[in-house]
Amino acid sequence: MTKSIPLQPGNYYHIFNRGNNRENIFIQERNYSYFLQQYTRYVDPVADTFAYCLLRNHFHLLVRIKDMADSPLTPSQHFSHLFNAYAKTINRTYQRSGALFQRPFGRIAVTSDSCFLQLIAYIHQNPQKHGFVKDFRDWPYSSYQPLSSTRATHLRRDEVLAWFDGVGQFVDFHRDRAKETQIALLIQEDFD
Repeated sequence: MTKSIPLQPGNYYHIFNRGNNRENIFIQERNYSYFLQQYTRYVDPVADTFAYCLLRNHFHLLVRIKDMADSPLTPSQHFSHLFNAYAKTINRTYQRSGALFQRPFGRIAVTSDSCFLQLIAYIHQNPQKHGFVKDFRDWPYSSYQPLSSTRATHLRRDEVLAWFDGVGQFVDFHRDRAKETQIALLIQEDFD
């Protein structure tokens, strides 16, 4: 994993993690929705979410840290509470013990507009890249569908679509494979 850097208010980050020993962190379909419920509980108060993708043994997030000056916890502690709560439930449900996630979780600052756009496409295209589906648009555990639809979402859809100049451009941008060489520093530890 990458060296831990503090999560600073107002900054954008690619957040990622995988199962300890590369094991699956999502064992059954219901685990994905449970993770997202816990994500809403622990992370929504401290981060705006622009994109996500949950895969069997890892996940990717693109977030902006909110200003939490009055919070006694750091943003990293909120993420840790998410991982701990989810791991406890998985351990209890599947009679397993020990760490579920690698530590520390990965976080890399996103500092340019072009990298922001490429990273969103990369995150959404990840299930296809890893062979989970033939077409990434069919993967139900990513933000691609909520961002390209009008259904209710906790995502920062209006901001994302504004970056792409609308839903049409968002969809068009995703037709091409993400330029991984342009965002190599943001995806340095891609997972299989």
